[in-house]
Amino acid sequence: MLRFLAKVAGVALAFALISGPAALAADTAKKHHVIFHVTDSDPVKWNQALNNAGNLQRALGKDNVEIEIVANGPGLDMMKFESPAANRMKDAMGGGISILACGATMKGANLTEKDLFPGVKVVPGGVVQIMVRQEAGWTYIKI
Repeated sequence: MLRFLAKVAGVALAFALISGPAALAADTAKKHHVIFHVTDSDPVKWNQALNNAGNLQRALGKDNVEIEIVANGPGLDMMKFESPAANRMKDAMGGGISILACGATMKGANLTEKDLFPGVKVVPGGVVQIMVRQEAGWTYIKI
């Protein structure tokens, strides 16, 4: 019985390894939509969001995935001029990734678009943006 289960497991593993890349290749044929949500001012979390976004573009093809990174609450701190993530955000935006700031958080913190890194777009509400995107079928990833 153990030999039989070992053989079945081996066949299943081999099938997964063989079909895994093919399944991923098939997925690159459709347009994907992903929204990352960052609520923390920790540079490590921002780098994680930016890394994940870039990895998705490389894995699926830049033209096959639309990516937004939306920040609200303390996450907005990393969108300012002096942010340690500023250069990474600039590269991401240059690569087609949208970086979005929560307008409600900005209002509460007395911030304007002039306080943000150039290219950051403001949406009326970060959670509203997430809700609308999820209702449209976008994949939500919380960092």
